[in-house]
Amino acid sequence: MPAIMSNYLSNNLANATLRNTSYTSPAAVYVALYSTAPTASTAGTELTGNSYSRQSVTFSAPSAGAASSNVAVSFGPATGNNWLTVKAMAIVDASTSGNILYFQTTTNQNVLIGKTLTYGSGNITITLT
Repeated sequence: MPAIMSNYLSNNLANATLRNTSYTSPAAVYVALYSTAPTASTAGTELTGNSYSRQSVTFSAPSAGAASSNVAVSFGPATGNNWLTVKAMAIVDASTSGNILYFQTTTNQNVLIGKTLTYGSGNITITLT
């Protein structure tokens, strides 16, 4: 499934391009994992605990409206307990709290104690259509 832009980002970009209102891009973006997928207007359920934390990511320059991660992004290893099943990911504008920019569902992934979840360089793609 392609990534979907959040209402937060689409409203800010529409204001910036159509109403000459400032929007400041985040200095860094992060990948967050979810056990319940976000929607354009709801936050979903992000993983917590057991050594989970958002991970920073950088992207290549877009081509034909698509930008791909240019670094590998690794989560874990899980400690204490298995993580809830990962069902979605999002690109967010802060290492904690903040705003969802883009989100998409993923193939269900289980991260067991001692295991990591890695998305290789180029495996996270944001496409604007």
